[in-house]
Amino acid sequence: MSAARIVIEGIALTQDYAVSGGMFAAKQTVRAVKGVDFAVEQGKTLAIVGESGSGKSTLARIIALIDAPSSGVLKVDGQPVDISRKRLTPAMRSKVQMVFQNPYGSLNPRQKVGDVLMEPLLINTSMPAAERREKAEAMLAKVGLAPEHFNRYPHMFSGGQRQRIAIARALMLNPALLVLDEPVSALDLSVQAQVLNLLADLQDEFNLTYVFISHDLSVVRYIADDVLVLSKGVAVEQGSREALFANPQHPYTQQLFAATPVTDVAAIRARVERRKAARVSM
Repeated sequence: MSAARIVIEGIALTQDYAVSGGMFAAKQTVRAVKGVDFAVEQGKTLAIVGESGSGKSTLARIIALIDAPSSGVLKVDGQPVDISRKRLTPAMRSKVQMVFQNPYGSLNPRQKVGDVLMEPLLINTSMPAAERREKAEAMLAKVGLAPEHFNRYPHMFSGGQRQRIAIARALMLNPALLVLDEPVSALDLSVQAQVLNLLADLQDEFNLTYVFISHDLSVVRYIADDVLVLSKGVAVEQGSREALFANPQHPYTQQLFAATPVTDVAAIRARVERRKAARVSM
């Protein structure tokens, strides 16, 4: 039996920021991420959780190849990547894509949806225009939108639809990894369930690997295979979803779990599926 493919791996990752010490004080260095290790197998989801200021979004930007770490090693498909020393190739750039919390803020309001989806192909490939359009229309269908949406602008869609567009754009280059930074936190609960359902279906179909950033433990419990808990930049605990939710070991994890209200995302998803089935049978 062959070993599982590790899509993304971090070894002792740190991230430092220089902050002003005031008018007469020297600049100080704040370490936002402190020696974090992780590895995610193909087709699996690692959830990174923690309170605001824990460093989870900082770590997400490192994983998404947006920011270079101050130290440590980041590997994509076993290959070390250091964007501070070497510019990303289109092939490497296409392997990792990010979906942000606010879909409206991440979409150009002056671009039609079709152009939003085709832009990554225009920049990173030599694909002919007709083929770019064909792929964009097919991706719209994959995320549950219709062909007539191709020529509409982002402001004409609901929040859930805009997040579907953002997911579709992230998938246009056939990435191995999606970094999802609070992708459903701005959505209503019923819409959250629909988007989580979509992400699960896309993961199964394309064998995608996810790094899922969230403060919502109900969402994490629903979607994650493994969980990494950050506190003040330190990975205080990590392990399988089942192990952490059944018996959290670190006091911070226990406190975090105890303080978070539980929303039954699985039950909401079941109601969404029943409604969908009822519409089909009508």
